Formats: sequence, structure tokens, C-alpha cells
Amino acid sequence: MPSLSPQSHVSDDERERGLRLLIVEAAFSGGATALTTGVILTAFALHLGASNTMIGVLASAPFLAQLLQLPAILLVERLRQRKRIAVLTSIVGRSMLAIMALTAFSTGMLPLLILLAAQFTLCGFGAVGSCAWNTWLRDLAPENRLGQVMAKRTIWLTAINLALGVAAAIALDVTDAQSLARDLVFAGMFLIGCIAGLISARMVSAMPEPAMPERGDRVSLVALLTPPLRDRNFKRLLIFVASWQFAVNLATPFFTVFIVRQLGFDASFVMALSVVSQVANILVLRYWGELSDRFANKSVLAICAPIYIFSIVAMVGASQIGDRGMVKLWLILLHLAMGASVAGVTLAVTNIALKLSPRGSATAYVAVSATVTAIAAGTAPILGGLLADFFAQRRLELLVRWSSPQSSFSVPILLTSWDFYFLLAGPIGMYAIHRLSLVQEQGEIEPREMMTEMLNNTRRSIRNISSVAGLRAATFVPVSLLRDGRIALRARRAAKREVKPEDGSV
Repeated sequence: MPSLSPQSHVSDDERERGLRLLIVEAAFSGGATALTTGVILTAFALHLGASNTMIGVLASAPFLAQLLQLPAILLVERLRQRKRIAVLTSIVGRSMLAIMALTAFSTGMLPLLILLAAQFTLCGFGAVGSCAWNTWLRDLAPENRLGQVMAKRTIWLTAINLALGVAAAIALDVTDAQSLARDLVFAGMFLIGCIAGLISARMVSAMPEPAMPERGDRVSLVALLTPPLRDRNFKRLLIFVASWQFAVNLATPFFTVFIVRQLGFDASFVMALSVVSQVANILVLRYWGELSDRFANKSVLAICAPIYIFSIVAMVGASQIGDRGMVKLWLILLHLAMGASVAGVTLAVTNIALKLSPRGSATAYVAVSATVTAIAAGTAPILGGLLADFFAQRRLELLVRWSSPQSSFSVPILLTSWDFYFLLAGPIGMYAIHRLSLVQEQGEIEPREMMTEMLNNTRRSIRNISSVAGLRAATFVPVSLLRDGRIALRARRAAKREVKPEDGSV
């Protein structure tokens, strides 16, 4: 293995080779993640007979592990060997995937406990390693090429996620539940993920690490994190982030459980829904970025957040529809909406946290935001899992009846189990959106104005459709119109700010 020590000087050739490895390495790290997290991990836990509480604890692991990034900051500052930390934590953490693969052939509580312990170990070492990795990457990539390099890396990550997502869906579809073949499929996924993760660590070890600057005055974590907590506007953002993450993660980790256990679909269909959501996310992410630059991040959040919350609540509809074909169509439409809207939410929350951070203090502000996210998102699925049995033993029946002289009909509504979770996420999410309205961001506008400009341009585009190219253009966000609308809005605001005579006349 190459040296894990930092270099006082990194040549241009070494830097270029490191950047090439950085892009290619994404295929292996992304592969390890795609085959062992999210829907696959939940489906695997269900395959082993996990309870709802166990599912909730598993879902909380990636979030709660992020709390280790705070002491990891001190570890990086003390050792000042980021490559050594990143590589060793990656090897130890991803070796847990091999242990998780072995649990596929066991039954009972023991393999579930081993799976849980391995997941927390993996996430914990990953959090420490990512703290070192992020600062190392920032020093390795030149300022003027960081965006280009990360874009190429993202393409690799996206491609491998989609490809392996489709492959996993097919593999699960051709095997029977609770069969030896299904055991082998899950074991194979985690074993391949382990191998891909170790290859990733080997490639990372070959990348050069520029030595960190000389250590200045040591700053405690308390001193580092105090200023963000005293910033009134930033605290408003933190309340929004906490309530939003709690609402979302109270329900979404149990989508797989709901679709498999309550609706009776196979895990392969859940994987297909995950792919649908990822495709929607990819298609609109760039356009949400353009809108956030032109209309401010808060304006984008004011549109995306309600759509996402509505989609969670609308999952209740899947249990009310009798035709299974219509249920599938309904779930596909909801996952398209969730994939598109969560892209805007994730982008805007990250951007607004950076935007509200004073220059030179962004690290502390983002660290506080990440900590609040970890606590809220980590506790929500645990609480959800613990309350699952409570809701499972309760049901709410409503009968909506319409009568007229000519005819009458009735619509029965039955809410059970996970339906209550999705409804509960609604008011919590609406409270989060209310808290967002109190956050002040320079340049924000009314969401209605942004939507009006988008719809107006869409109408113009539809009128001009005369070819396939015209049809394609109608589906894109109107960049030029958005710019013109923004300029006009600024002009109107400038006119309003003009000083008026004391008698109020113009």
C-alpha cells in the first residue's frame, strides 16, 4: 500500500493523477453504498424478520453517527494526517459489510443484533473518515476546478447508483421471498459492496495528501459552536431544519415496510420505485439550482417542501385504492414528486445554511446545522419504530356518503398502521414550513411570483411547439423569463422604497 503520510509538496502530475483517481473511485464507493444502504438494507432487515423498532434503529444509524464528526474535527486537527484517517476508517468500516453478508444465512435475534452492531460501526467509522476526507479533498482540488471535478464524480455516482439499483431490482424479482436464492442475493450484494469498498480505500490511499498548514491557536469545540447558536436568524433556520428532518424521517424510513408488509408488494418493486425517485431527482436538480440562484433558496423551499410533505401524506391513498395496478401507478407518481421535490429541499437547505454563515465561520455554522439534522433525523425513526405496535393495534374507519333523489353512494375510508404515520408527518411538516417563513434571506420573493413566471413561460413554449425539439423545450425551466421577471421585480421593489411625502401622497 502507498504511503499514508501527507506530502509537503504535491507536484502537478501527482495532483492530476489524484484527481483522476478521485473521479474513478466514485464508481467503487458509490457501488458499495448502492448495494448496502437505503431500500436494500431495509429489505434485508425485513428478510431477516426485523421488527419495526429494529427498522427504525437501523434507519437512525447514518444520522446519529454524524455526531461523531464533532470529535473527529479534534482528531484531524491533532493528528493532521487526513489520508491515514480516511483510509483506515474506510477499511475497518467497510469490512463490516462482509459480516453483514454472513447474517443472510442465519435466523433468530442474533443475526439481527449483529446486523445492527455492524451498521452502527460502519456508519460511525464512515462519519469520522468523511470529516478527514472532506478537508483533504478541499486542499487537493484546485479552486477553479473543484466544481468540474465534483460534477464528473457525481456523474459516476449517479450512473452506478442507477445501474446497480436496476440490477438489484431484477435480482430480487427473480428470487422467491424467504428462499435460499434470496439469501444468496442479499449475501452477494453485501459481499460485492465490501469488495468495492475495499477497492475504493485502496484507490484513495494512492491519492496525494497536501500537508495541512501549521497549527495555529487551538480552539475548543464550545468556542467554535457558540457563535451560530447566538445568531437569531440562524437559530430560526435550525428550528426549521430540526422540525423538517423529524417530520420526514418519522415516515420515510418505513416506506419499504409499508409497501412490502401492508400493501403486499415484493422488495423488487420497492427498488424500482427507488430508481424512479432517483431519476426524477437527477432530472430536476440542475434547474432547482438555477431557480435558487435567481429567486433565493427560501423561495425554492417554499415550493418544494409542501410538495414533499403532501406526497408523504398522500401515501395513505395507496391503502385506500382497491386495484393493484392503480396502486402501483399512484406510488410511481408519488415517488416522482418526492424525488423531484427532495432535490430542491436538499439543495436549498444546504445553500441557505452556507448563505447565512458569516465569511470565515462557515465551518462552524454548517457543523451546527449538521448536528441538529443528525439529532432530529436520528431520533425520529427510533420513535417511529417504538410507536409502531401502538398504531398497529388501532384503526380509524370513516364512511363518506352522498345521497340525492336520483342516487346515492358511499366511500369507506380505513386508516391502519402506517397510515397514521403519514398523516402525522403532515402537521409536523406544516409547522416546519411555518418556521421557514420566519427565516430571513436576502433576495427572497413570494413563491407565487416565481410559479407565475414559470407557468407563463410554459404557456408560451407550448404555443410554439412545432417539432420534437419544441416539445422538449417546453419541459425546461424558462431561464431567460425568470431573469426578466427577477429584474422587473427588483424594479418594483426599488420604486416602493422611494421616500414618500409626509402627507402620504405620491
